[in-house]
Amino acid sequence: MLTPWQCHQLRLAGEKPDGAHPLRDAATQQIQLMFQQDKRQLKRIQSTERKAEYKKTVLPRYAPWVSGVLENDDGHQDDTLMMVMLWRIDAGDIEGALAIAEYALAHGLLMPAGHTRTTGCAIAEEMAAAAKLADQQRQPLELSLLAQTVTLTDEEDMTDVVRAEFYKWVGFCQRDNGLPDAALDTLKRALRLFQGVGVKKPVAQ
Repeated sequence: MLTPWQCHQLRLAGEKPDGAHPLRDAATQQIQLMFQQDKRQLKRIQSTERKAEYKKTVLPRYAPWVSGVLENDDGHQDDTLMMVMLWRIDAGDIEGALAIAEYALAHGLLMPAGHTRTTGCAIAEEMAAAAKLADQQRQPLELSLLAQTVTLTDEEDMTDVVRAEFYKWVGFCQRDNGLPDAALDTLKRALRLFQGVGVKKPVAQ
């Protein structure tokens, strides 16, 4: 649990004002150190479920810093921010992840080194995976969150296979929310993008 003073320092690190600021610089170093420690801990965990639980536990510590970055809105490349976005999806904080996604896409932020996907592709692919997992757990994602993701990523470059998989889960969510016509249109689009996406039966019904 962070103290109010620690929260203030981390928020200050995210704001990155012009000129030197000892407290800001120290807080920035704290974020980087904390992130590296968390990455090392995650590498020691083999279970995907336990990894997600660990992320859920540690992510609140980054929240003040993320708020500072988003409010400052200067658009500089930040690999830690991009990883926090992915961690938030894994941890089930979809709303928080999409706040970062909107900022990242608006400023053209790239995925960190070692990631071959475009930012838009990564967001769509991870959201599709999150929707699939939520469906398997019988706790489907809110349609509004998937609709927001559509708005964010519709003009972004990605492979047809990734977009098709994402639209499949958007369509399933529309269907489950009593929107059969919209669902059919979305599933047909997914099928046009990739015949092997797994929606031929729902489309034919």
